[in-house]
Amino acid sequence: MMKSQFIIEVSHVSKQFEDGKFALDDVSLNVKKGEFVTILGPSGCGKTTLLRCIAGFQVATSGDILLNGEDVTNMPPHQRPVNTVFQKYALFPHLNVFDNVAFGLKLKGVEKSEMERRVKKALKMVAMSDYEYRDVDTLSGGQQQRVAIARAIINEPEVLLLDEPLAALDRKMRADMQLELREMHKKLGITFIYVTHDQEEALTLSDRIVVMREGKIQQVGSPTDIYNEPKNSFVANFIGESNILDATMVKDGLVHFCDRDFECVDKGFGEDAEVDIVIRPEDFYISDRNIPSKEEVGNKTDDIWQLYGEIISCIFKGVHYHMTVMTDNGYELEVQDYNAFELGTRVGLLVKPEDIQVMHKTRLCNNFVGTMRAGEQVEFLDELWDVSERTAERFAVGEEVDIEIDFNHINLQDDEEDGVLSGEVYYMLYKGDHYHLQIRTDDGDDIYVDTNDIWDKGDRVGIKIAPSWIRLYKRETKEES
Repeated sequence: MMKSQFIIEVSHVSKQFEDGKFALDDVSLNVKKGEFVTILGPSGCGKTTLLRCIAGFQVATSGDILLNGEDVTNMPPHQRPVNTVFQKYALFPHLNVFDNVAFGLKLKGVEKSEMERRVKKALKMVAMSDYEYRDVDTLSGGQQQRVAIARAIINEPEVLLLDEPLAALDRKMRADMQLELREMHKKLGITFIYVTHDQEEALTLSDRIVVMREGKIQQVGSPTDIYNEPKNSFVANFIGESNILDATMVKDGLVHFCDRDFECVDKGFGEDAEVDIVIRPEDFYISDRNIPSKEEVGNKTDDIWQLYGEIISCIFKGVHYHMTVMTDNGYELEVQDYNAFELGTRVGLLVKPEDIQVMHKTRLCNNFVGTMRAGEQVEFLDELWDVSERTAERFAVGEEVDIEIDFNHINLQDDEEDGVLSGEVYYMLYKGDHYHLQIRTDDGDDIYVDTNDIWDKGDRVGIKIAPSWIRLYKRETKEES
């Protein structure tokens, strides 16, 4: 049998907890020997659960995990060729540095001379050679982290798993340890699987990044690919600062947004297709020289600028200035430049075709399955909703229907008692001239809303939908009724 080229193979792994929620939902991932792979995502996305399933501290509900071609899905942690470094280090406070590092070797009965050789080698690897007999509680956070890593690598694992190991350190110490981890990875030549919610950390350390959201992998790629060619708006928004806008793919090489057409390099989206686009703030060219007034713009025939607007904020970020431009047609765009522009300055903007990244939309509207009820009502999301008389008369009571509701036809209420349903703002994405919200209901269902109102994540809301905005279709057809 041909040996697999991957040291880790995660195949269709799901993890469901007793409350019925999925921490992992059909996750598949392959890792090559010697890679530095970072699993990145917000809190609760499943990244630590995935790491713990690989380590053996949690058992997958379904799917398979192979290490070096061997099925370890149900194998206990101590039998797997992996070691884990935890966020809180898990050092023994009553043991000194040497004894902490040597702990695993003592359990294995390694001879004293061999133990001393390997401990010194491991401590040298993490720049802690002069600390063998120091008490661990006298060490700084960064030093304790080095000891934890030395204890993990001393057993010469084939895979080192690191669960947010730098989260407890201050910013400068974290930056220093990132460089040291990268150097350690090169010296050791073993596979690193690293979990973090820090985008900058992932971009700095990784050969490949795995972006996760709500138990699913959104994208896998090199740091350059993830940053420059995000697969969807979530990845684009989570990795770095972005301008994410609704757009229409007019045809191959031409996309419409901000009320005008732009040349682009993307193809294969079809014609007149709804898409998202992302432009990084540093990819805009900006100037305030010879910029026409609003009244003059329409009369210019030799114009190189694609958009015009006014500077409404300008913040110095150490190396560059981060500015917000309000365009003449009402879009807020984030722009970075080495030059500062005063508030109120009129500017022109230009973006090259290769710097416009076109992405498929994750969804085009809200989709539900419901059941027709008496009294011109449809039941979905465990509630009864009024529909128009004309719509209701086309279906029989008890008939199942497909339901579509546009994002901008959901009405959010400040007082949750005023809604048919209640929930909270779970995720927010600004799209230049409006917010796209994910509302999670109290029963765990998701409703997506476009709104000009300003909400904060965690806000409680009531949800209302006008009868005329609820579109019903016969099940599994798109024959509107």
